[in-house]
Amino acid sequence: MNVDILNMKGKKVDVVELPAEIFEAPVNVDLMHQAFVRQMANARLGTHSTKTRSEVRGGGKKPWRQKGTGRARQGSIRSAQWVGGGKIHTPKPRDYSKKMPRKMRQAALRSALSTKAAEESIVILDQLSLPEIKTRLMAEAVKKLVGDESALIVIPEKNAAYDVV
Repeated sequence: MNVDILNMKGKKVDVVELPAEIFEAPVNVDLMHQAFVRQMANARLGTHSTKTRSEVRGGGKKPWRQKGTGRARQGSIRSAQWVGGGKIHTPKPRDYSKKMPRKMRQAALRSALSTKAAEESIVILDQLSLPEIKTRLMAEAVKKLVGDESALIVIPEKNAAYDVV
């Protein structure tokens, strides 16, 4: 598969041939979905928490005697049916992360890249250079290259000139 190499202005500079084993691999939609679910699950923090009746402050004394009042029996004012009481079966902090074998992750990435290549949605730049570090300039460059579509920008190595301190 051949893809055009563009400059920052969107003009064709050269042509490059993409490796077939990556960009023309068989597409496995189920594997891509599994990788996506894993990615989203691993992004969850899992820090949600609410208090149960044992964690709510107060309620150590029985509110009234067991028999003879004509009212329902109660053991604590911090039970779930009381205002200010603890909740039942509430969320507690936990880890949502999922594991996926490396070869499956790589196959899912190959499937995604093959899909993008089939849709002709891959753009290759000869070099990414801006006169100064401005979001406006980068937005203009991306708009020239892909229009209003979203884009993932992959660079081969870290550029110290663009580090913001």
